Amino acid sequence: MRVLMIQAHPRADSYSAALRDAARGALEAAGHTVELRDLYAEGFAPALSAAEHAVNMIEGANEAGIEDHVAALRRAEALVLVYPTWWYGMPAMLKGWFDRIWSPGIAFRLGEGAIEPLLTDIRRIAVVTTYGSPLWLLWWIGWPDYKLISRGIRRLCGKGCRLDWVSLHDMDRRQRPELDAFVTKIHTHFSRW
Repeated sequence: MRVLMIQAHPRADSYSAALRDAARGALEAAGHTVELRDLYAEGFAPALSAAEHAVNMIEGANEAGIEDHVAALRRAEALVLVYPTWWYGMPAMLKGWFDRIWSPGIAFRLGEGAIEPLLTDIRRIAVVTTYGSPLWLLWWIGWPDYKLISRGIRRLCGKGCRLDWVSLHDMDRRQRPELDAFVTKIHTHFSRW
């Protein structure tokens, strides 16, 4: 399977990077092809410029300057997102990637009364994330990042697209053995793909 992995953390020495490496290593060992896009490392510009916004709804014209990201997304059969959850959602860098890349003619087409999905080759999405919050608080506020991915992003992919959500809550209170165990869990999870 061709897997597009999107990493969104500003530090190369982060725990998020360790999770990325565990997932990537397991996927490659299982025979999958992984294309990694580290948004911070490559200096991805998450904000739409005025010029980009002016053509954002014009298919084809909205691909200028982001052709490599569009091509990677179109090649993908699976999408793996690795990021820390900040303020109950994905980092602005990752949200900006969706804003700029998942545009009309790329991820969807506006049809009569409904959005027509265009990323139908993507049959599986996985999210690897950490939360500083306790689990009860995520439930209480309605788990907004999960809803965005499961109800919005996944709808633009293949019919029946599977969603794997592998997360660690209470991140700021975890001890090293617990953090190491979660890295192992990530490796084990992706080894089974």
